[in-house]
Amino acid sequence: MREKRYVSGFILLGILLLIFAAAGLVLGSVSISLKDISWILSGRETESVAAGIIMKIRLPRLAATVVLGGSLALSGFLLQNFFGNPIVGPFTLGISSGSKLVVALVMIMFISRGTAMGSAALIISAFIGALISLGFVLLISGKANRASVLIIGGVMIGYICSAVTDILVTFADDADIVNLHNWSMGSFSGIGWGEVRPAALVVFFCCVCCIFLSKPMTAYQLGEEYARSVGVNISMFRAALVLVSGLLAACVTAYAGPVSFVGVAVPHVIKGLFRTAKPAVIMPACFLGGACFCLICDLISRMIFSPNELSISSVTAVFGAPVVIWIMLKRGLRNG
Repeated sequence: MREKRYVSGFILLGILLLIFAAAGLVLGSVSISLKDISWILSGRETESVAAGIIMKIRLPRLAATVVLGGSLALSGFLLQNFFGNPIVGPFTLGISSGSKLVVALVMIMFISRGTAMGSAALIISAFIGALISLGFVLLISGKANRASVLIIGGVMIGYICSAVTDILVTFADDADIVNLHNWSMGSFSGIGWGEVRPAALVVFFCCVCCIFLSKPMTAYQLGEEYARSVGVNISMFRAALVLVSGLLAACVTAYAGPVSFVGVAVPHVIKGLFRTAKPAVIMPACFLGGACFCLICDLISRMIFSPNELSISSVTAVFGAPVVIWIMLKRGLRNG
């Protein structure tokens, strides 16, 4: 029975992924039919305006949305296992905001010297910001055992980092620095193949690490004492979990800016769909779920006020925040 539910769940996510991906290629300020898209993707049409739109704009954006949306949901699941709390995630803990701050600082430094910031510098600076924010969160979690204090502390860290970033952007004079404002709001717009490839490599490396972490994570879910009894090195495991989740969140922030609530809402919905928290099942399902969620949100952000485009975080918050509220109410009723 469980196996049938798992297979059905993955089939459903796969179908949704294909539908949302097809819609993302077809719909836009210029509508392109599925027939034309099939000709373009097969290489039989390469010189038309439609081919340029698909191959240079929509397809890399779609690929980035799948890779980064999936990695954000996976990062949220890892953090929820680390802290044992279903309402933590890269955004609610301030990790995305910390990455945003360090990326903005490094980007301004590069631009002031007249040099371009490469993909490696983006990801490394975002990762450093993520680790700094995580360090403060871990410090708070060590001082206070209550989950509410942890969440409030993470939110405050996020506000501080966002405020400093906004000040930097506001007082910037260079036009390229001012353009940081659009990135700081969160968007998959403007991502090309040059950004998709390194992001995919980093996310692939993290996914391989997650495969090796799935077995000790299953033991860790049953408690630290049990995990130790079956031979899990808790210190090494927790360090690996922090580093992988931080790298996944940093990769998203480096290219798309901070994207809110995906890392909290998607893992909870996926666990409800599959009715299990088994990492070997939930981690790939979270990746697919995050990809589907970000694809539909990205499509809405592009289409609802076309040709103007909303930030992706505005849309993910509309759908993700109610899930977080419901989780909190559910936990409150259970504890009460």
